[in-house]
Amino acid sequence: MTNSATTPSELLTIAVKVARDAADTAYRMRAEGVVVAATKSTVTDVVTAADRAVERQILAALAALRPGDSVLGEEYGEEAGAARSGVRWIVDPIDGTVNYLYGLPYSAVSLAAEVNGVVVAGVVRNVSTGEEWTATAGGGAWRDGARLRCSGEMDLGQALVGTGFGYDAGRRAHQAQVVAGLIAHVRDIRRLGAAALDLCLVAEGRLDAYFEKGLAAWDLAAGGLVAAEAGVRVAGLAGRPPGPDLVVAAPPALFAPLHDRLAALDAAGGP
Repeated sequence: MTNSATTPSELLTIAVKVARDAADTAYRMRAEGVVVAATKSTVTDVVTAADRAVERQILAALAALRPGDSVLGEEYGEEAGAARSGVRWIVDPIDGTVNYLYGLPYSAVSLAAEVNGVVVAGVVRNVSTGEEWTATAGGGAWRDGARLRCSGEMDLGQALVGTGFGYDAGRRAHQAQVVAGLIAHVRDIRRLGAAALDLCLVAEGRLDAYFEKGLAAWDLAAGGLVAAEAGVRVAGLAGRPPGPDLVVAAPPALFAPLHDRLAALDAAGGP
């Protein structure tokens, strides 16, 4: 594969191979015992040795396969300089690190490819179960050979909604207030702890909708494409794009009522 290969399907082929190998490494390192290497935003926001090892493995694999591309990774940031090819890879080596630390089967390798700033291919692979979701721009979203479509639920009061919380105590307190204001208006709320997987569950209707404040590009890129290609509307509040302020992911029939409720609760506010 050369740097001239930039179609979404070609990039997805690379992403799947690299993500599968990376997930195998993460699974093996979890079996050998998790080592906390550092903390980030707070003492509860951990980085394991596996996070760093898996990202290094992904960087090395991409450098060998696509030497003219750039990479944005959660642990090592962005390479200096623009990609000669116009392709940038967005890497979360282990999304759901706390789940991974505790041995909960809800963490994933997330890898997406952008072309000229637009995400065109992505894969999310559950480290523990091997479940794998893929998508290409215009090519649909898939799991295990099955085309994905999001929930057909039309009543917010019957919707199972996923969310997540930040590590900063002030932000978490504000997010808890939002949940308290929302929970009486939906079927129930789930907090599973890995944004990329949450977005994939919305893509196949195992969650009806999802929202969260504080997502970075590596949390959103691959899972967001999977969701969008399954018919999910993925956006921010008041016409803004999805990003750190807020991500709302819901089928078209649920998006407006969920959006309006979250806006009323100031879900994008707080620390």
